[in-house]
Amino acid sequence: VQLQAYGGGLVQPGGSLRLSCAVSGSAIFSINDMGWYRQAPGKQRELVASITSGSSTNYADSVKGRFTISRDNAKNTVYLQMNSLKPDDTAVYYCNAVVLTTTFRKSDYWGQGTQVTVSS
Repeated sequence: VQLQAYGGGLVQPGGSLRLSCAVSGSAIFSINDMGWYRQAPGKQRELVASITSGSSTNYADSVKGRFTISRDNAKNTVYLQMNSLKPDDTAVYYCNAVVLTTTFRKSDYWGQGTQVTVSS
């Protein structure tokens, strides 16, 4: 199982970015929760947003009203639309998926991380 994240970059404060993360692999039976985490320099990794297989969502207080998580189950892809970005949003963003494999084992998988820098 592999997760490939896309969409990071440099943006000015107040700008927007959209992150995508595609889950692939022949061992996938189903994908349960998916989410985005971030880690800023010198800080611990923190949950940004998560979404269940039924599309229930959860957000960190710091991003509520600015970020939107969504998923396309047909494409095994999770998205994070980030609006009104602030310098404090600068971090490496990681996607995460809880996957049930064809051998019926449930495991956490992580993407490689994509850098988001908010700066003027």
